[in-house]
Amino acid sequence: MKYRRLTEEELKEVENQFVSFLASNQVTADDWEKLKKESPDKAERLIEIFSDVVFDKVLEDVEYLEFKTPKDLKTFHFLEDRAVMNGLKVEGETQIDLTQAQSPQQLAQQLKLSGAKLKLYTAEKAYNTSRKMEMFYLMESGALISRSGSLYKSLDKMK
Repeated sequence: MKYRRLTEEELKEVENQFVSFLASNQVTADDWEKLKKESPDKAERLIEIFSDVVFDKVLEDVEYLEFKTPKDLKTFHFLEDRAVMNGLKVEGETQIDLTQAQSPQQLAQQLKLSGAKLKLYTAEKAYNTSRKMEMFYLMESGALISRSGSLYKSLDKMK
C-alpha cells in the first residue's frame, strides 16, 4: 500500500467511484458481498488498492498546501522537483489566531492593527521520496489543500 486505507467515512464519500472501481475490475455487487464474507483479506486488499487510486488522483492536481497553528502559518508550493515553503510567525502577545478563516487581506489588516511582530521566512526542499508522498505526509500532519494558493502568493509578494 502506497498511502493509507481510506476510513469508512471517506469511503462513503466516494462510494459511487468505489462501485465504478469494482465494476471495472469485474466485481459485481453480489460478488462484493460474497468476497467480504468469504475472503475478507481480498476485500480489504481491493479497498487498499482503491485508496491508493483515490490519493494518487487527489494529489495529482494539488499545487498548494497550508498548515496553520494559532501563531504560525506555513504555505507550500509543490513544484516538479522541489517544494517551496513561505511562512509567517506571529511573535509577542496578541489575540491573532491564524487558524481562523479569513482572506489574506483581512489577515493583513488584523496584523497591522494588532501591532504584533511578524517574522516572514522561506525555505526550499528537494523531495526525499516523491512529490505526491511529500504532500501526503504533510496532509497527514494536518496540512490542507489550497486550490488558489492565495496565502502562499501573498506571502511570496511580501518577501
